[in-house]
Amino acid sequence: MAIDVLQDKIRKIKNPAAISLSLDPAVVPPQFGQGAAACGRYFGELLEALKGLAPAVRFSFGSFCLSDGGLSILRDLLKKASSLGYYVILDCPEMLSVAAAEQYSTILFAQNGDFAFDGIVLSSFLGSDVIKPFIARSKDCGKDVFVLIRSANKSASELQDLLTGGRLVHTAAADIISRLGESFITRSGYSPVCAVASATAPDSLRNLREKYKHLFLLVDGFNAPGANAKNCSFAFDRLGHGALVCSDGIVSAWRTGQSENYLTAAKDALERMRHNLARYVTVF
Repeated sequence: MAIDVLQDKIRKIKNPAAISLSLDPAVVPPQFGQGAAACGRYFGELLEALKGLAPAVRFSFGSFCLSDGGLSILRDLLKKASSLGYYVILDCPEMLSVAAAEQYSTILFAQNGDFAFDGIVLSSFLGSDVIKPFIARSKDCGKDVFVLIRSANKSASELQDLLTGGRLVHTAAADIISRLGESFITRSGYSPVCAVASATAPDSLRNLREKYKHLFLLVDGFNAPGANAKNCSFAFDRLGHGALVCSDGIVSAWRTGQSENYLTAAKDALERMRHNLARYVTVF
């Protein structure tokens, strides 16, 4: 399964950091011009420059949908990232029904389809019948499913940390995900049904890691207020396995002015992230 490939990539380069990419004109250096095509060219250069330095890259499907020609650019970038050896994560479009889940899972998991990725991100808050179509198809093509249970936005605790029947809402979601994936644990010791958790909630990460030994955690919000490398460290097991940390700050690192070269700025930002995580996590 792809989750084994991801864990192997992390172990090989000793860096559990993922680069998050959203089609946002504000992150594009001015020399590229404006528009979706400029963003696509910049991301393409960035992927080539960071090859072998980060194990994974994550794409926001929704942001590409909002721009003219965005889906075509997304398809090209997914294929490029895959060809460069990245583990590729795709955020799924928003779904509001089981019918939409069936439709999206059929299209996105189509053999030889337009979307090249290894893992897909879903939300847990519509329940298991929206998740199951993706799990069923993921087993056929060896892809992973990452299910959001605890997000990094400021107001997440208003709903996700509510107490219900002796459990927090997001741990109730983790229970469901754990049950859905427990029947096919891979050689790395993790299930291809994974969870998305928050770098802003260290107690949550600690609890999830302790309770769900076979649940791989995609840690979101490394650059969010209140997040830090120490928080993220609670998502890893004693061997430094079982988690991947996402950052949306790599792509916009040139804006800090610490380097005149946008690719050098991105490399430096990625290395700082790796170094900060390494202060608390040793990947064996």
